[in-house]
Amino acid sequence: MAVHDDCKLKFMELKTKRTYRFIVYKIEEKQKQVMVEKLGEPGQTYDDFITFLPADECRYAVFDFEFLTKENVPKSRIFFIAWSPDTAKVRNKMIYASSKDRFKRELDGIQIELQATDPSEMDLEVFKSRAN
Repeated sequence: MAVHDDCKLKFMELKTKRTYRFIVYKIEEKQKQVMVEKLGEPGQTYDDFITFLPADECRYAVFDFEFLTKENVPKSRIFFIAWSPDTAKVRNKMIYASSKDRFKRELDGIQIELQATDPSEMDLEVFKSRAN
């Protein structure tokens, strides 16, 4: 599975310049490559982000999660989310599962990985508990 240059470029902008809050990636089967599907503006929230994950299709996503430490120090962690809902077709799940590690290696700077099959597995509380 090829990775479109835009995927790495946009990720670097998120990581270094904080240009985006999140990026949703989609595998285009016909072109056999991972493409950027949606870019979240810096002002968008977690609630905005989850609306771009389809209920019955897999996606990869990167989310820049900002939080305060116990000492009230602002920090952020870059999460990689492998979204694979139970309702997705088996072929769709297989393609995403088999391409995940190679794609993730292309995105240098991911700090935390989440696998999610339904929204509860990537609830905001999950992000908070994994970020610390």
